[in-house]
Amino acid sequence: MLFQVGGQGTRPTFFEMAAAQQLPSSLRAAITYSIGVLALRRPFLHRVLDYEDEFFALLMLVLETHSLRTTDASFSESLYGLRRRAINVRVKTDNTRSHTGDGVHHSGLDKHQKVLSVVFLVVLPYFKSKLHTIYNKEREATLQASLWAHADERFDDTDYSDGGGNTFVSNSGSDAETSVRTRLTKRIQKIIGACYPLLHAGNEGLTFAYQLLYLLDATGFYSLGLHALGIHVCRATGQEMMDTSSRISKIRSHERERLRGPPWLKAVQGALLSCAYAVLDYAQTGLIAAVFFFKMMEWWYQSAEERMSAPTVYPPPPPPPPPKVAKEGIPLPPDRTACPLCSQKRANPSVVAVSGFVFCYTCIFKYVSQYKRCPITLMPANVEQIRRLFHDV
Repeated sequence: MLFQVGGQGTRPTFFEMAAAQQLPSSLRAAITYSIGVLALRRPFLHRVLDYEDEFFALLMLVLETHSLRTTDASFSESLYGLRRRAINVRVKTDNTRSHTGDGVHHSGLDKHQKVLSVVFLVVLPYFKSKLHTIYNKEREATLQASLWAHADERFDDTDYSDGGGNTFVSNSGSDAETSVRTRLTKRIQKIIGACYPLLHAGNEGLTFAYQLLYLLDATGFYSLGLHALGIHVCRATGQEMMDTSSRISKIRSHERERLRGPPWLKAVQGALLSCAYAVLDYAQTGLIAAVFFFKMMEWWYQSAEERMSAPTVYPPPPPPPPPKVAKEGIPLPPDRTACPLCSQKRANPSVVAVSGFVFCYTCIFKYVSQYKRCPITLMPANVEQIRRLFHDV
């Protein structure tokens, strides 16, 4: 157990159950990302990504089987100190038969419940992932067909012939040449594309209903799968932790006693069993540590890439120097609010864009129309370069 969440009683809180349920998907995302990063240097790892569903299902099959066998809990539930218990409902009746009540008694999981738990934890999520993939491909194919339908119609039912009048096989005859297997596969994909949204919506609706009822303490089952198996998830006590450790030791001792063969073969088999036990014992801690490690590396390299790709921020350039007053030009008046042409306070102030000096609109318009230049700097200008100012200093 890596995490111990507070709370009273043996009934886990809603947040414990939600965290345990979401851990496999988070673990899958972390493992997929880690393999993708390693595949950049080791291209052969791309084959693992091509069979991502099968690889993760096999990994979870080993982890879930080992966890249910040794701790009576799923891989994620054992991380939070939870245990699965079979429920037995018994009717209690007192001697006077005036009161009757139902009692729920918990017991350990039997073999068929462990097998069905593996089915609900590994097999059904695997098929759900494959159905989701097929549905996405079918939806993309439908969208492409709707987009390119008009273009494909021009080539359908078209016969191609050579100069001698010999006709080649047309595209319309390709359907007749397809095998029965291909037709069956396409039909199954269409059925999945039509039925999967309904199945997915129904599953999500039931999941939400059970979670809401569990949150409101209206039921002891967190999911439909647990209800179908007749299993409650409870917190493990300290005595159960000790019993689990002793049971694991007994199981492993019994497995070592079952080894057959010459001494050297027993030694090899014992070494392999020890390695397998060590891997399974540290699988939980190792996987969680790997998730944190690769997330930290992702953040580290992402921050470095952002620093390298970020544009360099330079200080803003200084403003250009003001234009110089020409010797033959009109001198600037001492009053900054006066027009250099009429020496009066500016009316309808307007600026000459080529120089930046401000005049009265009528004064500068007449001057530029006549001389085609700025009166102060003598820079070439025209009336289109006169701009009206709505705010004057």
